[in-house]
Amino acid sequence: MHAMQQLSEEPTLVFDLAVIGSGPGGYEAAIRATKIGMKVCLVEQGALGGVCVNWGCIPTKALLKSAEVFDLLKKAGTYGLNVQGAGINITEAVKRSRHVALKMSKGVAFSLRKAGVEVLQGNAVFSTPHHLDLFRDGERVERIQANSIIIATGGHSRTLPGLEPDGTRIISSREALALKTVPGSMIVIGGGAIGVEMAWFYAMAGTVVTIVEMLPRLLPLEDEEIAEGLKRSLQKAGIIIATNAKLQDVSVTGGQVTALLAVQGNDPQPLRADILLVAVGVSGNCDGIGLDLAGVECSKGFIVTDKNCRTSVDHIFAIGDVCGGMLLAHKASAEAVIAVQTIAGINHDPIDETMIPRCVYAEPSVASIGLNEKEAEGRGYRVKVGRSMFAASGKANAYGNLEGLVKLIFNASDWRLLGAHILGHGAVELIGELTLARRLEVTAEQLANTIHAHPTLSESIKEAAENALSS
Repeated sequence: MHAMQQLSEEPTLVFDLAVIGSGPGGYEAAIRATKIGMKVCLVEQGALGGVCVNWGCIPTKALLKSAEVFDLLKKAGTYGLNVQGAGINITEAVKRSRHVALKMSKGVAFSLRKAGVEVLQGNAVFSTPHHLDLFRDGERVERIQANSIIIATGGHSRTLPGLEPDGTRIISSREALALKTVPGSMIVIGGGAIGVEMAWFYAMAGTVVTIVEMLPRLLPLEDEEIAEGLKRSLQKAGIIIATNAKLQDVSVTGGQVTALLAVQGNDPQPLRADILLVAVGVSGNCDGIGLDLAGVECSKGFIVTDKNCRTSVDHIFAIGDVCGGMLLAHKASAEAVIAVQTIAGINHDPIDETMIPRCVYAEPSVASIGLNEKEAEGRGYRVKVGRSMFAASGKANAYGNLEGLVKLIFNASDWRLLGAHILGHGAVELIGELTLARRLEVTAEQLANTIHAHPTLSESIKEAAENALSS
């Protein structure tokens, strides 16, 4: 008899909270809830840790580290070292990245088990606003009842008409993380964080890479000065960049991909490559979980939530990429805390997206927090800008990483930090200090008067604040 017929409509499992999805938002929510005494289950259809741990943040950074080491080996002579015959073995690099991902996934499993979260493998589908049916291999095996439910199903790579990945010639970032050979040439559609990171990795591996971006510049949401600096660095690394580029057609013939591009308003021209990577954003994983039966409202591919992460149904919450907005793992984790605190009746402050750091892990890397210069001026602030170039940094010179700068934007009326933007080696590790500075409303004078160790890259933060004060 079919499992659907065998099970009664009465719930077999009852919880205070059910969490759907085990990414950075889901597992954070589950663990937080158990710590305040809730009985919690977490449902996951794939590997624990979600896309971030298994096919996103973590394995990507492992691959990028391999590329960084290889790039350093190529420059070994600059450091007085004689290294010959260095090459990148993509099979081993991918193998290492998968090992790192597996290790982190096991870490998530351990943390959930230690916290007392009941982990259920399978697909969770709403049958009523308070009930989830758990499916394995297409058969319903359990019915879950929960007082509150948090949806943390994440997102998936968005596609464009005619650019649906075939896994061979047209690929998404997931396939890009596990290629068996280094392609001779690659077209990357999309100049956002994912596109830039994948472009840099494959360029370091020896691929001829072209980034195609429909907007006037790379990283269109970042500070223009920083984005233009990154563009120059990528071009110096051999990456071809086409902005203001309109993709008119794509075809696969003779083992190659041909993209018809109109760049800067000119007549369309064909661009051929071995592989085309689609990196044009993310859509929420809203389908196949019965949101209509729960009464949860969606808009433009994402679940609609309020400042407390509450959906259109009072006891159902949604966090992370499935809600849209800034598609960042640490934002999902922060939303997890807010959702659990709301369920528990604990007072909290809503998330301010200008307090969330953003990072791009190419080389040089990009990190930012708060408003960029144009945004600040557009909001009516009179701004003071301070800069410190890494070319003037003793530590950067010792390292041989001279590209980039620290750029700080202050409100001229009270000298509070409105935004911070860094381009350069180690930028992603420097942004933490400025995130805290912005949260604590630190002034330019306080940053300038803070003693920083010498020689360090972080001294450039102090020097940028001093530059703003003297401007």
